[in-house]
Amino acid sequence: MKKMNYLLGLGLLLGITTLAGCTDNEAPEIENEEEIITDVTLTFAPDGGGPAIVASAEDPDGEGPEELAIVSDIVLAANTSYTLTLNLENSIGGESIAEEVEEEADEHMFFFGWTAGLFTDPTGDGNIGANNRADPVNYEDVDDNGEPLGLETTWTTGEATMGTFRVILKHQPDIKSAASTSNDGESDIDITWGITIN
Repeated sequence: MKKMNYLLGLGLLLGITTLAGCTDNEAPEIENEEEIITDVTLTFAPDGGGPAIVASAEDPDGEGPEELAIVSDIVLAANTSYTLTLNLENSIGGESIAEEVEEEADEHMFFFGWTAGLFTDPTGDGNIGANNRADPVNYEDVDDNGEPLGLETTWTTGEATMGTFRVILKHQPDIKSAASTSNDGESDIDITWGITIN
């Protein structure tokens, strides 16, 4: 009888140990973990040539308490066409987040908002907000489904004025579509620069 109780106890102990081991080893991996973005750079290259205009925001402590903060605002020439290229970096990990966003283009989209009157092309005040998705933005890149991405866009300034320029990067896995808006998904970045046209 003692031998039977011993064997039952041993079997129960082995069963619990095996179950505990399986649970730990079979824990699912975290998917779509948020990226650390420490540097956001906007580069406006004038279509007629000349020096590019660079504006940036930085978050030197990555996941620390500090948020992305404006380092330099945007100053563009009046009545000039520009190609805007966005660059995102994780300087702590030494990786290009822009490359990852491009690779996962079907899950990401940049949305833009600006003070009306800053630009003659596109017109209006941007496509941020549930009712503004169809408002014009000149996207130069698309995902495999033909939906806009926004790492590269084009802009033509109007007359001298001042205002703001907002950029939102949304992460929209399995929901990005022609109807998805800046209210859908998680915001990887949401930054507003001051902008001067002179």
